[in-house]
Amino acid sequence: MAGYKAIPQGYMTVGEVAKKMGVTVRALQYYDREGLFRPSCISDGGRRLYSDKDIVKLHQILTLKSLGFSFDEIKNRLIAIDTPQKAIDALTEQSSAIQEQLNVLTQSLQAIGLLKNEIEQMQSVDFSKYADIIINLQMGNKYYGLIKYFDENMLDYCHKRFDKQSGLAFIDKFNLIFEKVERAIKSGVTPESEQGQFIAKEFWQLITEFIDGDISLLPQLMNLANAQANDSDNNMQNALNSFIEPALGVYFSNSGINPFEVNNG
Repeated sequence: MAGYKAIPQGYMTVGEVAKKMGVTVRALQYYDREGLFRPSCISDGGRRLYSDKDIVKLHQILTLKSLGFSFDEIKNRLIAIDTPQKAIDALTEQSSAIQEQLNVLTQSLQAIGLLKNEIEQMQSVDFSKYADIIINLQMGNKYYGLIKYFDENMLDYCHKRFDKQSGLAFIDKFNLIFEKVERAIKSGVTPESEQGQFIAKEFWQLITEFIDGDISLLPQLMNLANAQANDSDNNMQNALNSFIEPALGVYFSNSGINPFEVNNG
């Protein structure tokens, strides 16, 4: 004990932070190694010390992690809190992320309620719908609402095409592209610009990966987009429509691609 110097006022050890925030020391050490959550300073004795500001940052991280965001997504969403406005921005970001998750859970709750009523009325179980609800809840699919636009053929295709692991991987890819679209729109990037065309290329590659050479699925995906466009509250579709559609048009024109021919561009 004599070898340890007193902790400076206003600072906490990694153990104290772990206890205060209900996480393990190992988790905090891992966040440190990943560059996600670094201590404010290192003591003369080599101890990692954290401030109240670090606690606020850790709260941001834990909130986003609990909502299913990946480490890369969390890094992109973290806001450095240096001013009152930055604190407001951070809280707004957390609020938006929580609201987004609430919307997903609300959709899931509605789907469960409809399925329950259907079973009560028909006295039979549609195990396909039941399985879809369970799988998407387990995956934390924040685009669960898309499922309601799928017809039986599309659902059957998804069941055969993806298992849980590959489905999660595909959703992660979609999330990353959508985040790029959001950032591009906020930054004033135009669909026909070099950056816009790079996103269009990535999006088209994702579509071709999804259909796996089955061009007959493209009209169904277009119908899906049209159905979503009628949903005025669907921010995702609004963003995609305002950027991806014109970006793809330019990309197809410049690349000489006919999307209804077997061509992975």
